[in-house]
Parts: sequence; structure tokens; C-alpha cells
Amino acid sequence: MLADKLTPFINRYNELSRLLSSPDITSDIKRMTDLSKEQSSLEKIVEKAHEYKSVISQIIDTKEMLYDSEMAEMAKEELKELELRIPLLEDDIKLLLLPKDPNDDRNIIVELRAGAGGDEAAIFVGNLFEAYTRYADLKGWKIEIMSTSPSDAGGFKEVIALIRGDQVYSRLKYEGGTHRVQRVPATESQGRVHTSAITVAVMAEVDDVEIQISESDLKIDVMRSSGCGGQSVNTTDSAVRITHLPTGLVVTNQDQKSQHKNKEKAMKVLKARLYDLEMQEALAKDSANRSAQVGTGDRSGRIRTYNYPQNRISDHRIGLTLYRLAEIMQGGLMDEIVEPLIADHQAKIVEAAGL
Repeated sequence: MLADKLTPFINRYNELSRLLSSPDITSDIKRMTDLSKEQSSLEKIVEKAHEYKSVISQIIDTKEMLYDSEMAEMAKEELKELELRIPLLEDDIKLLLLPKDPNDDRNIIVELRAGAGGDEAAIFVGNLFEAYTRYADLKGWKIEIMSTSPSDAGGFKEVIALIRGDQVYSRLKYEGGTHRVQRVPATESQGRVHTSAITVAVMAEVDDVEIQISESDLKIDVMRSSGCGGQSVNTTDSAVRITHLPTGLVVTNQDQKSQHKNKEKAMKVLKARLYDLEMQEALAKDSANRSAQVGTGDRSGRIRTYNYPQNRISDHRIGLTLYRLAEIMQGGLMDEIVEPLIADHQAKIVEAAGL
């Protein structure tokens, strides 16, 4: 019975309240902070648990009123309303009982890379990154460019950015994979629709404590910056390439004039990649998800299609099709895609958990 599963949460919440009110706890700031965080994480489930138990109690009391001829009619109406609340509360509680992704509260590093399609793919990298930027603005998130590789024809061969804010990872983690775009390029004189593809990888930001890297495991090269960085960038050896010898991961950054800043940003990206690698190895049974996220830049491994002539955006993982491509891309309305993805993911976890 669902009510029985809620009792341990209520008991633990009450125990935490007792511990936090103890005079002894004020002298131990760290323990008090840890206990406060734990209690805060239980608040929503405990609130819903009390509401659920209260409604069940009201239903029992109301059913007894059915035997009173004077109260029976009113009791029937109240009972109908109370019984309608039960499945809604149960759905809310089931979601709250789901195991939480430990990365959901983290910031992210997102990497967009042009794949099949040449110049048109590079242009779409810029388009999709602009869409993410508009979405981030609506959410109140902050975006910091970590690295870019501009394309000669416009757009970018690669964009790497750090996105900071509330629940960033929880909402953008579904963006990882191959994104396919279908449209008529500006250079197409015959009006033919071309198909291009880009890949998106989403990684949780980590701090120095979580990922410690030995200096002996790194090969650091400095070089003259190239590309569209401007003359002042190109006059010094400010570009940095870091190779992590044990894994072979390579990160290059040349966007900043300062070698120190380029190295700092490259290390942040490297740590995110290493953390992501560790996480995926620990969840090897779920390796199919990782291969789908990283993708190959090929047209076949797609998770989503953006069809401009039809104003259509389709997410192939959940069979979602919306004829609002322009509004979503230009208006930052990505919740229209993100919310169904979250709902589908939660439904699968609820089913797997047998709740």
C-alpha cells in the first residue's frame, strides 16, 4: 500500500526536526548544514504524504456519514470530490518517490559539433546554440562560451559552452545526440532541400574535489592562436592543448588572449569529460544511451529532426511532432519538447519501479 511506503519519510523528517532543534547541533555547523539539506530534500514528499493520509482519513469519515439519512446526500458529493483527489495525489507521490539523478542540480558543459552536411551543418550549430541561448535567457540561466571554432561560411564547426543555473542538467540532459536539419541552404539555386547533421553532448560540470588529475598524466602544449580570434590573439602563444595521457582525451582552447585563461577553461572541459567517462563506465549497462548521445555526426543516428520547409520539429525517441519549429527555435520555447521528454522518462522509471 502506498501509504505504508510514505511512513519512513515522515518518520525521518520528524527525526531530523528533533535533531535540528537540539542545543548540541548548533556547535557543529557542518552536521547542521547536512541535516538541513536532508530535511529540505524530504519536504515535498512529506507534505504530499500528509495530504494523502488526510484525504484517506476524510474518505473514511465521509463514508460513515452515508448511513445518516440527513447527511447522506451531502456526503455523496464530498466523497466523489475526495475520491477524485486520490489518483492525482498518487501520481504526484510516485514521481517524488523516484530515485533522483545525482547530476540534476548541476551546471552543464554542452558541446555542439558540425557533422554531415559541411557548411550547412556548421550554420545549424550556430542556429541551435542560439536557440539554447534564448531558452537559457527565459530560464534565467547564464551562458559562458568556453571554446568556439568558427566556419568560413558562417556558423561554427564547434561550440563548447558552460551553462549555469537552477536545474540546468535536469532539463538539458535529453539534448545529447545527433540532430538532423532539413532545409534549403542559402547557396542552393535550385531550391532543393538538403539534409545535414550535428552532434550535441551534454556533460555535468564538476569541481576539483570530484575529479583530481595528476600533473604527470597531462601533456600541455602551447601554440600560436589561429582562426578568427583577432590580431591581438595571434601575436602570442596563448592557445593551449591539453592531452590526458591515460585516456587520450584532448582539449584545445584558444578563445582567450590569456594563456592562463585558455588553460583554465580547457581543464574545466577536460574534467567534465573525465567525469562523464567515469559515470558512463559505472553505468556500462546503459551504454546504449551514451552512444546515442555522443553520436557520430552521421545522418542515421538522429534523435531529432528540424524540417524548415514544413515548420516541423520531431523528436524520434518519443514520437513527438510539433509544427512550431520557428517559434521553438526563435522564441526559446524548448519546454514544449523538454517537458514531454521528462514526462516520458518519469513514466518509464515509475513502470520499472513497479510503483
